[in-house]
Amino acid sequence: MVQRSPRLSTRRMASHIGVSRTQVWRTLHEEDLYPYHDQRVQHLEPGDHAQRMDLCRWITAHPELLSVILFTDEASFTRDGINNSRNVHTWSHENPHETRVTNFERRFSVNVWCGVLGNRLIGPFVFHNNLTGNT
Repeated sequence: MVQRSPRLSTRRMASHIGVSRTQVWRTLHEEDLYPYHDQRVQHLEPGDHAQRMDLCRWITAHPELLSVILFTDEASFTRDGINNSRNVHTWSHENPHETRVTNFERRFSVNVWCGVLGNRLIGPFVFHNNLTGNT
Protein backbone atom coordinates (compact mmCIF):
# COMPACT_ATOMS: atom_id res chain seq x y z
CA MET A 1 0.00 0.00 0.00
CA VAL A 2 2.85 2.40 0.83
CA GLN A 3 4.59 1.64 -2.47
CA ARG A 4 1.42 2.57 -4.40
CA SER A 5 0.58 5.63 -2.26
CA PRO A 6 3.54 6.82 -0.14
CA ARG A 7 1.58 9.89 1.05
CA LEU A 8 -1.28 7.87 2.53
CA SER A 9 -1.93 8.59 6.21
CA THR A 10 -1.77 5.89 8.88
CA ARG A 11 -5.45 6.57 9.60
CA ARG A 12 -6.42 5.78 5.98
CA MET A 13 -4.14 2.74 5.87
CA ALA A 14 -5.71 1.38 9.03
CA SER A 15 -9.21 2.04 7.69
CA HIS A 16 -8.48 0.31 4.34
CA ILE A 17 -6.91 -2.75 5.96
CA GLY A 18 -9.22 -2.94 8.96
CA VAL A 19 -6.55 -2.83 11.69
CA SER A 20 -5.63 -0.29 14.36
CA ARG A 21 -3.41 2.72 13.64
CA THR A 22 -0.99 1.36 16.25
CA GLN A 23 -0.60 -1.84 14.22
CA VAL A 24 0.00 0.20 11.06
CA TRP A 25 2.71 2.28 12.81
CA ARG A 26 4.33 -0.85 14.24
CA THR A 27 4.38 -2.56 10.82
CA LEU A 28 5.76 0.52 9.05
CA HIS A 29 8.60 0.79 11.59
CA GLU A 30 9.32 -2.95 11.37
CA GLU A 31 9.76 -2.42 7.62
CA ASP A 32 12.13 0.50 8.33
CA LEU A 33 9.68 3.00 6.85
CA TYR A 34 9.51 6.47 8.41
CA PRO A 35 7.42 9.56 7.70
CA TYR A 36 9.40 12.30 5.96
CA HIS A 37 7.96 15.81 5.66
CA ASP A 38 8.10 17.85 2.47
CA GLN A 39 10.12 21.02 2.47
CA ARG A 40 8.06 23.93 1.14
CA VAL A 41 9.95 26.09 -1.33
CA GLN A 42 8.93 29.19 -3.27
CA HIS A 43 8.45 28.84 -7.01
CA LEU A 44 11.42 30.24 -8.95
CA GLU A 45 11.30 31.66 -12.45
CA PRO A 46 13.88 30.58 -15.08
CA GLY A 47 16.06 33.73 -14.70
CA ASP A 48 16.07 33.74 -10.89
CA HIS A 49 19.16 31.52 -10.41
CA ALA A 50 21.49 33.82 -12.39
CA GLN A 51 20.21 36.91 -10.55
CA ARG A 52 20.73 35.27 -7.17
CA MET A 53 24.26 34.22 -8.08
CA ASP A 54 25.06 37.77 -9.26
CA LEU A 55 23.86 39.16 -5.92
CA CYS A 56 25.97 36.62 -3.98
CA ARG A 57 29.08 37.56 -5.95
CA TRP A 58 28.40 41.28 -5.42
CA ILE A 59 27.95 40.86 -1.64
CA THR A 60 31.12 38.74 -1.44
CA ALA A 61 33.05 41.47 -3.26
CA HIS A 62 31.67 44.23 -0.98
CA PRO A 63 31.35 42.83 2.60
CA GLU A 64 31.50 46.33 4.11
CA LEU A 65 28.05 47.05 2.63
CA LEU A 66 26.29 44.34 4.67
CA SER A 67 25.57 46.86 7.44
CA VAL A 68 23.71 49.17 5.03
CA ILE A 69 21.74 46.57 3.07
CA LEU A 70 18.06 46.34 3.92
CA PHE A 71 17.16 42.67 4.43
CA THR A 72 13.42 42.03 4.25
CA ASP A 73 10.94 39.20 4.53
CA GLU A 74 7.21 38.84 4.55
CA ALA A 75 4.68 36.29 5.76
CA SER A 76 1.33 35.63 4.11
CA PHE A 77 -1.77 34.80 6.09
CA THR A 78 -4.42 33.47 3.72
CA ARG A 79 -8.17 33.20 4.00
CA ASP A 80 -7.61 29.43 3.97
CA GLY A 81 -6.25 29.76 7.49
CA ILE A 82 -3.13 28.12 8.79
CA ASN A 83 -1.89 25.27 6.65
CA ASN A 84 -0.81 22.41 8.92
CA SER A 85 2.02 20.68 7.07
CA ARG A 86 2.82 18.37 10.02
CA ASN A 87 0.29 15.87 8.68
CA VAL A 88 1.75 15.92 5.16
CA HIS A 89 4.47 13.33 4.82
CA THR A 90 5.93 10.65 2.56
CA TRP A 91 6.59 7.14 3.88
CA SER A 92 9.96 5.88 2.67
CA HIS A 93 13.02 3.82 3.65
CA GLU A 94 15.24 6.85 3.06
CA ASN A 95 14.52 10.57 3.10
CA PRO A 96 13.36 11.44 -0.45
CA HIS A 97 14.12 15.15 0.16
CA GLU A 98 10.87 16.07 -1.55
CA THR A 99 9.82 19.67 -1.98
CA ARG A 100 6.42 21.21 -2.60
CA VAL A 101 6.27 24.33 -4.76
CA THR A 102 3.85 26.99 -3.54
CA ASN A 103 2.54 30.14 -5.17
CA PHE A 104 1.28 32.19 -2.24
CA GLU A 105 1.48 35.44 -4.22
CA ARG A 106 -1.34 34.32 -6.49
CA ARG A 107 -4.17 34.13 -3.96
CA PHE A 108 -5.96 36.36 -1.49
CA SER A 109 -3.91 37.04 1.62
CA VAL A 110 -2.85 39.55 4.24
CA ASN A 111 0.87 40.16 4.20
CA VAL A 112 3.13 41.24 7.03
CA TRP A 113 6.46 42.80 6.05
CA CYS A 114 9.51 43.43 8.20
CA GLY A 115 13.06 44.55 7.54
CA VAL A 116 16.47 44.59 9.18
CA LEU A 117 19.00 47.34 8.45
CA GLY A 118 22.27 46.95 10.31
CA ASN A 119 21.10 46.27 13.87
CA ARG A 120 17.67 47.99 13.48
CA LEU A 121 14.31 46.25 13.04
CA ILE A 122 11.92 48.06 10.68
CA GLY A 123 8.23 47.23 10.95
CA PRO A 124 6.25 45.08 11.04
CA PHE A 125 3.83 46.53 8.48
CA VAL A 126 0.53 44.89 7.48
CA PHE A 127 -0.63 45.00 3.84
CA HIS A 128 -4.16 43.88 3.01
CA ASN A 129 -3.34 43.31 -0.68
CA ASN A 130 -0.66 41.18 -2.27
CA LEU A 131 2.84 42.62 -2.09
CA THR A 132 4.14 43.78 -5.45
CA GLY A 133 7.16 45.73 -6.56
CA ASN A 134 5.16 48.97 -6.20
CA THR A 135 3.78 48.25 -2.70
